[in-house]
Amino acid sequence: MEAQDDDITVEQAAENFAAEVARWREVRGMSKRALAQAMGFDPSYVSHVESGRHRPREEFARLADEALNAGKAIWRRWCDYEQAKARAKQARRHPATPPAPRRPEQPYATGSALVVEHDAAQLHYDGRSYRLTMRRRLRNTGEEPVTRYLIRISVDRYPGDPERSNAHYRAHPLTWDELDLTATCRGEAMRWQAKHDRDAFKEVWLLFDNEHGRFPLYPGESVWIEYAYTVGHDKWGNWFQRAVRLPTEQLEVQLVFPSDLDPAVWGTETSMTAEATPLRTPPVRSDDGDLRQFTWITTTPALHARYRLEWRFRAQPEPDTQQGEFR
Repeated sequence: MEAQDDDITVEQAAENFAAEVARWREVRGMSKRALAQAMGFDPSYVSHVESGRHRPREEFARLADEALNAGKAIWRRWCDYEQAKARAKQARRHPATPPAPRRPEQPYATGSALVVEHDAAQLHYDGRSYRLTMRRRLRNTGEEPVTRYLIRISVDRYPGDPERSNAHYRAHPLTWDELDLTATCRGEAMRWQAKHDRDAFKEVWLLFDNEHGRFPLYPGESVWIEYAYTVGHDKWGNWFQRAVRLPTEQLEVQLVFPSDLDPAVWGTETSMTAEATPLRTPPVRSDDGDLRQFTWITTTPALHARYRLEWRFRAQPEPDTQQGEFR
């Protein structure tokens, strides 16, 4: 769990701000370049903010919240940052024992370079909850062992009304108990550590170790990892988005629904340079007893592209508009 907002350091507050921007940008399906252009900033500026190279600024926070329709969520993170700065300034006037300096965090070991040989997601809905199972075959093309892998979980229940959505998650946050996150590699359970723990947004490090030993991904090696978690349909919505963050050779998504709901599925693609367009190939439908499956596959997807599948249940009254995104 993260520190409470009134206890966080300036560095933690800046990191929380960057994570909030990334969370809303990706929920909205916008590239960093597209967001920067919408705000009137240099194309590289959003990247610098999300990576921590630029500290939060009031103008950026205001414009990002408006461009992403974040319901003041980004603005609140900027206010947290300003309050942390004020506390730090007060502490310098009345010094006490200084905290230990925080080491800068790198996503992966210096010299590592991950490639995803195969990315396969299966989303199964049983009428009450969604269970997502992700299988990825990772290859280390770098020079150093990889010891952890970052995943994200993000939801947005009312995309047309972000303030209502934020209020909903404050009252009904995603919890680790309900997610029931599990992960395995080479038949071994993987430990995991929370990097960000917000009401509707989680970032998690999957670790290549457990209480019995370590099994890092060494240079030149490939390995399958699998992780899974559950979200109730009151917090998940009628879409599923895959963001391509690492070079990927094949991407596959399978949606599985009860046949009696009469589901219909469609999808869109968004790239760094283009707005959302229909998928170039349709999801393929197959029926298996009481289940209806939709499978969509693409090879060599573009880096930073986003592929979004949406659905509706024609045998049910239309629910409130809701969205969810898991990666």
